Amino acid sequence: MGDFNLALVIVAIVVCILVFIFNVYLLINYQHPDDANQAYFPKFVVVFGLSIAAISILMLPADVANRQACQHAIYNGACNLTLPMKQLWLAIYIVDAILVFFVIPFAMFYYEGDQDKTIAKRLKSAMCWVLVTAIVCALLLGILYGLAGKADFTVRHLSSATTSFPNSFDFNNGQQCVGNGARQCSAYSANASSETTWTMRATFPEYVVALATIVGSVLFTIFGGVGIACLPLGLIFSFIRRPKAVITRSQYIKEATELGKKAKELKKATDALHQEERSGSKGRKWRKNVKAVEKEVLLLEDDVKALEEMYPQGEKAETAWAMTVLGYLAKLILGVLGLIVSVAWVAHIVIYLLIDPPLSSFLNEVFIKLDDIWGLLGTAAFAFFCFYLLLAVIAGAMMIGLRLVFVTIHPMKWGATLMNSFLFNVGLILLCSISVIQFCATAFAYYAQATAAQEIFGHNLQSLRGIKYLYKYNVFQIGFIVLAGLTFVYYAAFGWRRKKPSGRFQLSS
Repeated sequence: MGDFNLALVIVAIVVCILVFIFNVYLLINYQHPDDANQAYFPKFVVVFGLSIAAISILMLPADVANRQACQHAIYNGACNLTLPMKQLWLAIYIVDAILVFFVIPFAMFYYEGDQDKTIAKRLKSAMCWVLVTAIVCALLLGILYGLAGKADFTVRHLSSATTSFPNSFDFNNGQQCVGNGARQCSAYSANASSETTWTMRATFPEYVVALATIVGSVLFTIFGGVGIACLPLGLIFSFIRRPKAVITRSQYIKEATELGKKAKELKKATDALHQEERSGSKGRKWRKNVKAVEKEVLLLEDDVKALEEMYPQGEKAETAWAMTVLGYLAKLILGVLGLIVSVAWVAHIVIYLLIDPPLSSFLNEVFIKLDDIWGLLGTAAFAFFCFYLLLAVIAGAMMIGLRLVFVTIHPMKWGATLMNSFLFNVGLILLCSISVIQFCATAFAYYAQATAAQEIFGHNLQSLRGIKYLYKYNVFQIGFIVLAGLTFVYYAAFGWRRKKPSGRFQLSS
């Protein structure tokens, strides 16, 4: 037990408790008043899911700290690790997959079920949907695991002749091996034909994690690539488009009248959709109109908030305006800091992952030097960069959802977030957290070397049949960089413009 690190265990327990408390705080302050004192099962799923996502991100720094206890060991097997990280990784990602594909869909189906139905009927309907999903997922997993659940490792077969044991050893640059005729060891002189493929069956838990990682990587590439640019630039251009001064009362009345007309149009459209729902005509056109109304309501809420900022009312109107100004200054500062982090991420991906051999280890060296300054400083910076990617995913999902009709948006608003939006975002965070960990384990391979995460997400995942080519040719990294560049160009061209008021809203016929 000489390698046992009691401090690491204590920190892990304290962090888990703090994460749970913080997620309860988020739920209480973000939930919609309509969900107060009800929907307890979805709320439990939200808190549990957010805790799993946060802990999974923090497990990679813990994995690094766990391995550092063995830095003086001759080989890894000679060290007693404090935490069984490989088992913990597999366990937490199996839980992650169950939450994403079964528990969260069940909670969403139950929550969004017809309120006129009894609880038993809503449970039955949600269970039927989840059961169908479970059967489909089980069939796909079984077929894929049976056909392609193997890992192919490229190995080199080495062999050499025997020789008598010498009385003395005399090694130098010209004589590297035992034997008078050996000028190079067998490992150096082996020909290309000595390379062969060693195939082994992957374990089922590892294969489930691999497939979940692929699904998450597609979403992460799209939302994360867009979000890594729009997250900081959105804050900066929000400052640029800020209200410069308080408007007059006549201007306020004019704008408020227009917003009132828009609200009446949306109320009329909502009533028409409710009427269609009661008549049972919930087809593709109905769902398209529902999404359109949801987006218009979200934009209307933003317009109302902007109008309240430009014309503060009440006894503390001057204080409210001062807080608005300070809020936009904070957005500018956070936007600039976020832009620095985003540029550092993009530069690191290009320098360390896309260029072969890497020009520099870049952020890996930064984290190592920060660890030399103080033990947890590099770990904290490492965790921050991973969490930043998750924030970018949420920002990218919001931006794409606002601009594409077929994408449903679920905004997170302080004191006004419905539970279905909570569940959707928790599912998105959980699904992308697997890919974020895999992405960070690859991007910071030098810093996180010899960890259990690198064993799972590095060697095994990137050797699976069919999947390995996505990583061999850096498909996700290239897509991430391309989308980040396109988003940057979009903001440079259109981000500074003020949003024009939308015209009269009508349902699609």
